[in-house]
Amino acid sequence: MMKTGRLGVGIVGCGKVGGVLGSALRSVGHSVVGVSAGSAQSKERAAAMLPGVPVVSVEEVVERCELVFLTVPDRELPGLVQGLATLGAWQPGQLVIHTCGAHGVDILEPASARGALPLAIHPAMTFTGTSIDVARLAGCPFAVTAAPVLQPIAQALVVEMGGEPVLVEEQARPLYHAALAHGANHLLTVVTQAMRALKASGVEDPSTFAQPLLQAALDRALQEGEDGLSGPVIRGDASTVAAHVKVLAQAARAADMDEAALGNDGEALNKLANPRLHDVAQTYRFLAETTAQRANERGALNDLLTRNILDALGPEK
Repeated sequence: MMKTGRLGVGIVGCGKVGGVLGSALRSVGHSVVGVSAGSAQSKERAAAMLPGVPVVSVEEVVERCELVFLTVPDRELPGLVQGLATLGAWQPGQLVIHTCGAHGVDILEPASARGALPLAIHPAMTFTGTSIDVARLAGCPFAVTAAPVLQPIAQALVVEMGGEPVLVEEQARPLYHAALAHGANHLLTVVTQAMRALKASGVEDPSTFAQPLLQAALDRALQEGEDGLSGPVIRGDASTVAAHVKVLAQAARAADMDEAALGNDGEALNKLANPRLHDVAQTYRFLAETTAQRANERGALNDLLTRNILDALGPEK
């Protein structure tokens, strides 16, 4: 794989991602020559992650650098790229990289139209914005989207940061990002719902209680896929599923009645044993139905048992 050479790197937007990637590149010999940081928090992060690097305007970052990292929120990226193009800031031959998961290089067209070389590099991990993340980059998969002639440069940069480059086509980026968001973000939703229900059942420390089971389930899902599924749905245990639906609906109604009795006394409401669980009941029913249907489609659950499960998930009990 080709080497990128030592580059003058600029970071536009020193959020949780920018400082970490800049620090990773700096550690292998690249020179971070400028960073933009608008908020006090961003300036503190720049000082911690990129000590000695001057904090300058966005235009100055672009002017000074051979490689510009755009690590701004997704919603800001189109306007930023176009605004810098309007100012004539982009330079021919300058590498421009964004880290937005949902987009490829098309979003950088205003820069590439002025001779810049566009790359889209998305690390598939969450960031704390601290030095811990630099170590966590080791082995992290990065989605790389670039023209074929630029792919070796993007791949080399990822390897230098410790990551594993994976080529993702331009048209596949939205689906790629939706998959990650669905898995990571909705996993958090389901796990926190489970912990709230455990808390309502009287378990004082739901996160510690659930960790072994949830970790094992995640490991099995990653290693075995749908074959790793366990629980009442895959067993066709409709009576247990019906009991789950009933008790979750009852818990949600009980919380409603307690809230109505308390009126606007929010402090007292927070002391209730049962939190509001409407969303838990709804999510359980939807995911159990989806699980049953998927198991049936792949032949792991026969038609009769599938119908029994779906009947058990009928109108709220």
